[in-house]
Amino acid sequence: MKNPSLYAAIDLGSNSFHMLVVQKVEGACRTLAKVKRKVRLAAGLQDDGSLDLAAMERGWDCLRLFAEQLQDVPADQVRIVGTATLRLATNITTFLERAEAILGHPVRVISGEEEAATIYQGVAWTSSGTGRRLVIDIGGASTELVIGEGTSAGLLNSLHMGCVTWLKRYFPEGSLCEANFDRAIAAAQHELSAVAASYLKLGWQHCIGASGTVQAIQEIMIAQGENEQITLDKLLQLKTRAVACGHVDQLQLPGLTPERTPVFASGLAILIALFDTLGIEHMVLAGGALREGLVYGMLGSRQECDAQDRTIDSLIARYQLDREQGERVRNTALQALKQLLPEADGDTTCMLARAAMLYELGLCIEYKRAPEHAAYIIRHIDLPGFTVPQKGLLAALLLNQRDDFQLEELQAQCALDASRAVLLARLLRLAIILCLRRTRGTVPEFQLTQQGERLTLTLPAGWSTGHHLRASELLAEARRQSALGWALEVVEA
Repeated sequence: MKNPSLYAAIDLGSNSFHMLVVQKVEGACRTLAKVKRKVRLAAGLQDDGSLDLAAMERGWDCLRLFAEQLQDVPADQVRIVGTATLRLATNITTFLERAEAILGHPVRVISGEEEAATIYQGVAWTSSGTGRRLVIDIGGASTELVIGEGTSAGLLNSLHMGCVTWLKRYFPEGSLCEANFDRAIAAAQHELSAVAASYLKLGWQHCIGASGTVQAIQEIMIAQGENEQITLDKLLQLKTRAVACGHVDQLQLPGLTPERTPVFASGLAILIALFDTLGIEHMVLAGGALREGLVYGMLGSRQECDAQDRTIDSLIARYQLDREQGERVRNTALQALKQLLPEADGDTTCMLARAAMLYELGLCIEYKRAPEHAAYIIRHIDLPGFTVPQKGLLAALLLNQRDDFQLEELQAQCALDASRAVLLARLLRLAIILCLRRTRGTVPEFQLTQQGERLTLTLPAGWSTGHHLRASELLAEARRQSALGWALEVVEA
């Protein structure tokens, strides 16, 4: 019997085949299965445009793995698409006939423009932010570029360059010499030359990468303790380190997985060309791409809401959190932040607000170690709209919401600098104490000021005489923070 809550999307890419199976729960998607196999279909493209038998066999073997999982999914809730290599192959019918027989579902080979538009939808659903954004996806045989705003894709193109085809063409026998990198970068710049002016003219506020290349680079940076933002300087440093390795077989970088190693250099060369030609200042990793776009297209759910907001809403419903209390703590924490930093950036404000809304998450397990449970859940759950560093910061804030500080977690996260993360933890703790009554109208008027690391919390005159518990908790918190060198004074005036 088919399970009506299940949805599946399969992407027959030029480098890898992917299958995503999700379950619709409380208006959001719960990932049940992610299966990925490196098929490197593009490596089988011959000079005459045909796909060799070995590549097709690799693809069919992979699809046999996917087929069993699809048996439980309603047929109209399955989407299977082929991308660049299947668009190019002249003997595509041979591959598709066997593929469809194995899967028991039709395979649709989509155009580069449709691929780009679907990728953009996947990014819009799973990545947060406002304003115009440039989305880049480097595949095995094509690279998609999209500028859009909200959920609407505007300018889009699919270019004939990818990490597998560039590997074959510009890094023969796996040599990582400077000359090969330069040729690969120049060729990618040539491909971009026909469309670059249109993208530069339209412009964007944010750049998001949705490819395995971008994920691999971010994982390397995190392994080195750097922040999540990819810049041209960081890419050029990676190029220098790759050249020093000399050969693909000798390429070893902290955070680089063995399965990504063969096509890392070619993907890096394409990304360098993109940054240089389009003048990209920085890029972050998307939460999803083509497969997520296919799934959310089937769900047809509301898209007017920010991706992080949808995720928070889903967690509140799933774990039966008290939304009104979360909003009370959020509003109090943000009021405190505004008093200290009237011009606080969006990331700082947003992460404090999200932590406040979820501060009681760990209570779904038990009270005593609720902060630890909350942090564990955040670290290990899918959070569409949140980057890996943002998840780390959110977990660190929830862990430090009460009791003794665990500074190593705040210092290890790389979404914000450590001093800013500590400040957010201090504000969250104060907001939680001020909101202990859990009823409307019980949060006192307060003024928070800062001088260096010293915070002064000013409450109405005589407030403590009528609110013994919260006054006691604030004094204990003042002692706790002051003992760590961050003076906190609670006064009444």
